[in-house]
Amino acid sequence: MDRIAAVERALRSAAPHLLLDVVTAALREQYDVRSVELRLADYGVTTLQVVGEAPVAEPVPIHDSPQGRAFGSQEPFVEPRPGDGPVTVHLPVSVRGDRMGVLTVITADDRTRADLLEMQGICEALGHEILIAERDTDLYLLARRATRLTLAAEMQWQLLPGRSVTRPEFSLGAHLEPAYAIFGDNFDWSVSAHHLTLTVTNGMGKGMEAALLTNLVVNALRNARRAGLDLPGQASLADQAVYAQYRGALHASVLLLRFDLATGEVEAVDAGSPRMWRLRGRSVESVAFDAQLPLGMFEETVYLAEHLHVEPGDRLLVSSDGVYESASAAGERYGERALARSLSAHRFLPSAQVPLAVLRDLKDYRGPAPLDDDALVVCLDWFGRQPRAGDTPV
Repeated sequence: MDRIAAVERALRSAAPHLLLDVVTAALREQYDVRSVELRLADYGVTTLQVVGEAPVAEPVPIHDSPQGRAFGSQEPFVEPRPGDGPVTVHLPVSVRGDRMGVLTVITADDRTRADLLEMQGICEALGHEILIAERDTDLYLLARRATRLTLAAEMQWQLLPGRSVTRPEFSLGAHLEPAYAIFGDNFDWSVSAHHLTLTVTNGMGKGMEAALLTNLVVNALRNARRAGLDLPGQASLADQAVYAQYRGALHASVLLLRFDLATGEVEAVDAGSPRMWRLRGRSVESVAFDAQLPLGMFEETVYLAEHLHVEPGDRLLVSSDGVYESASAAGERYGERALARSLSAHRFLPSAQVPLAVLRDLKDYRGPAPLDDDALVVCLDWFGRQPRAGDTPV
């Protein structure tokens, strides 16, 4: 722990673009590491890209690669040692459940379990510092792109809180496609001591028009939430902001959810098109809400909250209309039956991996036809709050 603390102090004082140099020096000194390589997942979560001012190494696929095994399992992966050759270890880099990438180290000898745990602690410290460093350098953001982002996609990715988050009460993962050319779909979350607030937005229009609309909606919802308004109040304030800007010419569909972390009680406002499914045990069912008007369609719309309850073990999946409205060659919408089959088939995957798995199934379902709309999937696994030692049962 003293060694990890020393690395943390060095990372905090390092220039933003020199974080990997600090970690490399520490690993060489403390664990006799020969070389270190940092790769970050690209925006599509299909490849791991080398971090560097002038990267020369090719990207590696997340699927079917040693680095991908560490990224997917979120556990260190040690490659089989070739005789008396060096040992290659791949270590996941993540922050509070948000999977960022993989650190690969090559050492002369096998490492003990204690060594691996310490190196994993260093990777966690590195992940935290990368998030902070992104305010001051483009180095890590550039490493995440396998190709150029459209301007609309750049705006949308910068608006997101992350791709996954984990707390004792829940685990949450989300993904957007097409990753490098998204328009109006978005997700947002905020966690406090007592609540998780989750919003899924489907902005009207294409390109920059949709991106600007969604930016207005998300920031209006954040402003209302941070002002202490309840869920209907958040929807109303965002509704007024959109109407004031567009006078009903554009609007945005939003599903707002607020989870009580202690009880599993959920407050919901359905202002448009995003849909939700629940996997409980082996049963998948659509969760229907009373549809209310999208944000910004009319002036001073009044929104009402509904309530439901989630139980430990429940999995919720929310998707935009670009997912459930997508049709097969035969004309059947994906949300009618295929999405439920996909959710059930991937029930053993962790929540962070489910959105991509569902979107891969959607691609197979559609066949060669490209997506004609944004496709957004959010997956929430609910664990519930475990009673602490000494708590009196109610």
